[in-house]
Amino acid sequence: MAESAPLLSPTNSAESVIPAARKQLSSLDDVIEQWIGTFGWAQLLQAFLVSFAWFFDAQQTFISVFADTEPTWHCTQLAGEPCNSVSNICNLPRDSWAWDESQNSSIISEWDLECSGSILTGLPASSFFLGCSLSGLVLATLADTWLGRKNMLFLSCLTMSISSLLSAFSPNIYIYSLLRFVSGFGRGAIGACALVLSSELVGKRWRGQVGIIGFFCFGLGFISLPAIAYINRRSTWRNIYLFTSIPAIIYCTLVHIFVCESPRWLFVKGRKEEAVSTLRSIAPISPSGETLSLSAVDAVDCEKETMNVDLYSAIKILFQRRWAFRRLSAVMVIGFGTGMVYYGMPLGVGNLAFNLYLSVTLNALAELPSALMAFLLIGRLNRRSSLLFFTIISGVCSIMCVVLGHDGRPGLQIGLELVSFFSACTALNVLLIYTLELFPTCVRNSAMSMVREAVVFGAVLSPDLVAASRKNGFLSYGLFGLVIGSCGVFVACLPETRGGSLCDTVDELDRKEEGNGDGGSNGPT
Repeated sequence: MAESAPLLSPTNSAESVIPAARKQLSSLDDVIEQWIGTFGWAQLLQAFLVSFAWFFDAQQTFISVFADTEPTWHCTQLAGEPCNSVSNICNLPRDSWAWDESQNSSIISEWDLECSGSILTGLPASSFFLGCSLSGLVLATLADTWLGRKNMLFLSCLTMSISSLLSAFSPNIYIYSLLRFVSGFGRGAIGACALVLSSELVGKRWRGQVGIIGFFCFGLGFISLPAIAYINRRSTWRNIYLFTSIPAIIYCTLVHIFVCESPRWLFVKGRKEEAVSTLRSIAPISPSGETLSLSAVDAVDCEKETMNVDLYSAIKILFQRRWAFRRLSAVMVIGFGTGMVYYGMPLGVGNLAFNLYLSVTLNALAELPSALMAFLLIGRLNRRSSLLFFTIISGVCSIMCVVLGHDGRPGLQIGLELVSFFSACTALNVLLIYTLELFPTCVRNSAMSMVREAVVFGAVLSPDLVAASRKNGFLSYGLFGLVIGSCGVFVACLPETRGGSLCDTVDELDRKEEGNGDGGSNGPT
């Protein structure tokens, strides 16, 4: 992309772009801050294009809500048959009832799965999340080692999109479930790659706000699904996949052509020429008209990572370094608690004494103000205190939903549920930004992927708790509140990162930790 004038400039003139001749470049962070510390149009376009991957991520995550649902039905023969709206459909003759919508409106109606067991009907959704889990384990380190951020984002999104397109042509539930598994496998790496890449294309002053753009896009993708499903309610569930997968494939093409690789990752891998070229293409125009040259950064203390760089070297680093193990353990525990509430709350609203459709809509809409709040305040919020605050608020309100459920006040109950869900959404947004600030460039994507794995693991347990809560309400919202509140206190194990510089190598962060009195080369304790 062409060079651009600054779009957003820091109010402190000391943070403005300084000509290279006037400032000694002593580290990679100095280079990054000097040339892309301000925020120009080229960076905005790059960040938005990268973050828009979350839009398609959300669509494929929640598409089964409409494609795999069991449609409503009605009786066609009343005489001589006890057919009514509460009859067990499996005990009725097939000619005594019919679906309200088209036979092809869902996989349940098209493939005659209405009387199949829950294991078979839930197989596509389970396969999707299983693919997401395996993706986090298999693909997590590729963006840090071999492929880089851009290529990993492109390949992951393309895999998800093509498998979703093929899902529209599935002949049976088994092929459909296999394609959903592949789609989940591709989807598992998208969020981490998009968040890390977008944050590494800007200076430290703007990385929090840029990271929030992805959360906005995720919310918009979630909200777009009901509109797409409503348009196709009288046709076929296959159209929902066509409407979501074809635009996603076009998006992948745009990513491959226009998105730049992370200059930080290129520097760390010793590809300085490419890094300088990337910085030139996205940096706002310097007031002096100077441009960055390779000779200007030859003396920068940004050594190539000297450790063995294989597929799982990043994972080894995260578990061998004491500071890395402590940080990763804490953020994964917090991620587990927030994931349980984030995915479990929308599933459990059917157990509340409130209109199901309205409550689901309100939960979906809560995503946007949560992202907006994080966007406006992320530059001012201390990561530790804000995470603790939102997890405790979410936990308290979730428990209060159970307490007030016996008092016959559904309006207040759904209000507390929304506050709890909103707080969990905001906590998750802050946690992801916090995670990318806690780890150096060489393992950042791997750490982010493992935190998202913890979030998904929390989500895996939520459906069972929601099902059990039909007999005991405390097993969903009560337990949700206890878990997220307890997990939130682990933030005390983490350092504050607001306004700090991003480290790029493990050795750099080792030295920083040693300066703080905590050795970095020991094993986990």
